[in-house]
Amino acid sequence: MPIRQLPETLINRIAAGEVVERPASVVKELVENAIDAGAGRIVVTTAGGGKGLIRIEDDGAGMDADDLLLSVERHATSKLSADDLDDIRTLGFRGEALASIGSVADLTIATRTAETESGLRLAVRNGIKSGPVPTALNRGTVVEVKNLFANVPARLKFLKTDRAEAAAVTDVVRRLAMANPQVHFVLTGADRAESNWPAVTGEGALAARLAQLVDADFAENAAQLATVRHGIVVAGLAGLPTYTRANSLSQFYFVNGRSVRDKVLVGAVRAAYADYTFRDRFPVIALYLSIDPAEVDVNVHPAKAELRFRDAGAVRGAVIRAISDALAAAGFRASSTVGEDILGAFQAPVYPAAAAGPGSRAGDDSPRPSAYASTGPAHTAPSAASSWQRSAPAWDPGFAGMAEPSGRVEALAEEEPANIDFPLGTARAQMFENFIIAQNADGLLLVDQHAAHERLVYERFKAQMTAGPVPSQAQLIPMVVELPEEDCARIEEAAPMLEKLGLYLERFGPRAVAVRETPALLGQPDIEGLVKDLADGLAEWDTTAALSDRLEAIVARMACHGSVRSGRRLKVEEMNALLREMEATPHSGQCIHGRPTYVELKKRDIERLFGRSR
Repeated sequence: MPIRQLPETLINRIAAGEVVERPASVVKELVENAIDAGAGRIVVTTAGGGKGLIRIEDDGAGMDADDLLLSVERHATSKLSADDLDDIRTLGFRGEALASIGSVADLTIATRTAETESGLRLAVRNGIKSGPVPTALNRGTVVEVKNLFANVPARLKFLKTDRAEAAAVTDVVRRLAMANPQVHFVLTGADRAESNWPAVTGEGALAARLAQLVDADFAENAAQLATVRHGIVVAGLAGLPTYTRANSLSQFYFVNGRSVRDKVLVGAVRAAYADYTFRDRFPVIALYLSIDPAEVDVNVHPAKAELRFRDAGAVRGAVIRAISDALAAAGFRASSTVGEDILGAFQAPVYPAAAAGPGSRAGDDSPRPSAYASTGPAHTAPSAASSWQRSAPAWDPGFAGMAEPSGRVEALAEEEPANIDFPLGTARAQMFENFIIAQNADGLLLVDQHAAHERLVYERFKAQMTAGPVPSQAQLIPMVVELPEEDCARIEEAAPMLEKLGLYLERFGPRAVAVRETPALLGQPDIEGLVKDLADGLAEWDTTAALSDRLEAIVARMACHGSVRSGRRLKVEEMNALLREMEATPHSGQCIHGRPTYVELKKRDIERLFGRSR
C-alpha cells in the first residue's frame, strides 16, 4: 500500500483521540482555558453526562476576531512564551484542545473583550468553521459543545452511562476548584443537582475551599503542610492518621496549580503515613507543590494528567518531610470522627413499665438510688492553679503482677485533688483492666492502655535508634527459644542488625536460639513470643538483604511485645503518667497499627445522649 498524506479532518480526529477521551476531558480543557484567561467566575452546564451538551461560561479576558479565528486551529496557543517548553506557567499550552473538540462535536464559541462594544460568535462543525458573526455578550467567553462524538460512533459507544460521565465531570471540576480557591465555580445542568462553590480569599482560603469540596470537618481533622525543601514548596492539608477512607479517592495532588496523578507523590504519601495508618486505609490529603517549571516536565501526557520530575528523590523527600513535620506538630491529636462513631454506637435504654407490687405507689416520682451510685466520698473541686505543663511522674513499663480481667470498673480513691486541666485529663477509673477512663475540662476520654503504650515504646525506640545503639539489659539466665531450623537460620543471619536494636541472640543448636540481652526500654517482655514473632516476619520478608528497609516493621513488633498488656490493673499514678507521656509524644493519638489510642466525648455530646442538650 503506498504512503499517502492524511486529510486534515482525519488528522484532527486522531488528535482528538489523545486529547478528548470523554466529556470530562472537554470540561477540563475548557475550564483550564477560562482560568488562564483570568476568569473570576466560571459556570459549567452539562446535559446527558456531557454527551449532549457542555457549556462553559466565564468572565475572563475574552478574544478579538483574529485570536478567535486562530484559536480553533491546531497548535495555536497564547500561553507559551518564547517557544520555551521549560518555562510553562499556564494550564494550557499544547494548542490542540479547541481544534480537536471541533473535529468530533458541534463547537460554538462566543467571546467579547472589555475594549469592544459587542461580541463575536464562531461555529465549528466537523472541522469546518463558519463566522465569526456579531453577537450580544458580556465580557468573557461562552463555549458550547454539543453532540460529542456524534460523527465518531466508535468512540461514542465506549462512553459510560450518563450518570458515570456526569460524575467524572464533577470530579474534574472539583479538582480544578481545589487548585483555584480564588475562582467562583458553579456546576449545574439537567443531569445533576447544582453545586455552587463561592470564591474564597485571604488567610485560610485553601482550608475553606477544601471544606467546601472534600468534607466540612476536613480542616478540623487535618494538619497544615508548610515546608520548603530543595527549592520545593509543599503546602496543603494532611488528614490525621485516624481520619481515613477505604479508598484513595480523597487524595488530591497538585503541582504548580495543575491536578496530576503521579506515582512519586503517591509513594511519598504512602511512606509518610506508613507508621500511622491502619492496613487497607487511606489518609485524606490535599497536597500542593510549587516547583521551578524547569524542574518538571508536564508535556509527557496528552491530557497533561501525568508529569515527570527532574529530581524525583528531592520531591519525595520534601513531601515526606512536610507530612512528617505536620503530623509531629499535631502531637497526640486524634480525629473528631472517632468520638462521633462512638456516639453513634450508643442507644438510649428502654425500660419496661414495672408491675405494681405490694409496696409500689402509683405516681411515685421520687428519686431512687442508682445501682451504680458511688458510696465513696464526694469529688473535690479541681485546683485552678494547677497546670498540665508541670512534670509528671516517670512512666514505668514494668508492672507488678498481672490480674485476670474481671470486667469491673475500678473507681480510683482520690488522695489529692484531681486535675482536669490536662489535655488528656486525669484518670478517674480503669475498666476491664484495659481502658482508662479520664476526664478533662471539656469531656470524657477512653484510653486503650495497650495501644497507647505501644506507640510510646515505638517512638522511644526510634529516638534511641537515631541517637545510637539501643541500650540493652542482660538476662540473668539466657532464654532459650526453640524454633524450626529454617527460622533459626534466618534469625542467625539477622543477628548483627538485631543487635543495633538491643536484642542479642545466638544460635543454640540446630533448632533453638539463646537470647542473652533484650532492649532495656521493653522492661520484661515476652521473650519467646517476641522471637517467634520476629521469625515470622523474617519468613514473610523472605530475605535479610531487605531488613534495613524493614527496620521500622521490626521495631513495631518489638514495641508491641514490650507494651503493657490488656488485663493489667494499673495504679492511678501509672495511668496519669501514661496520659502525661501521651501528651508529650508525637503521633500518640494512634497506635502503630493505625487504630486510635483514645476517643473523646465532649460534655455537650454526653448531655445530648441524655436529652439534656438545648
